[in-house]
Amino acid sequence: MKKVKEGLEESAEVKRRLSDCCAETILMIAEAVSETLRGGGKVILFGNGGSAADAQHIAAELMGKYLKDRSPLPAISLTVNTSSLTAIANDYSYDEVFLRQLKGIAKEGDLVWGISTSGNSPNVVEALKWARKKGLKTVGFTGEGGGGMKEYCDILLAVPSRSTPRIQEAHITAGHIICELIEEDIFGGGD
Repeated sequence: MKKVKEGLEESAEVKRRLSDCCAETILMIAEAVSETLRGGGKVILFGNGGSAADAQHIAAELMGKYLKDRSPLPAISLTVNTSSLTAIANDYSYDEVFLRQLKGIAKEGDLVWGISTSGNSPNVVEALKWARKKGLKTVGFTGEGGGGMKEYCDILLAVPSRSTPRIQEAHITAGHIICELIEEDIFGGGD
């Protein structure tokens, strides 16, 4: 029981710190995503492992629905096509699995959203670097310090923690809040 309560308290404490330091950043990301969607762009998300799951989860909330029954919003996760991932990793390098897909589908007006708890995943950093160079909006979700991806993100949510599980828990909480704000902004408040 002690471990259960410790884990819950640690998670709650990280979210309290996130609220104190980063509420404005979360709002800025929601506004940037809304602006992209209103302008006809799409949201392209990616990450590795648990961050891949978060990328897929957020894309699904936007394409399907979060709380409101409404029109789908154009969002895609680059982590879902195993044939593309394995072919690119095999033929080029794992560091290019997101970059190569971005080069194929990203267009002016799109928003590129990389997720890495350390901020140092080479494939995430390379994709954000290319997106920034091409003038696309870039958003990052990471942990304390931001790692190598911080210099390539227009808006960076750096969760104030170095614990991977706690960072991931904060990422999906922030992602849910962002989805709710986007729905309210684009489709109106209330249920």
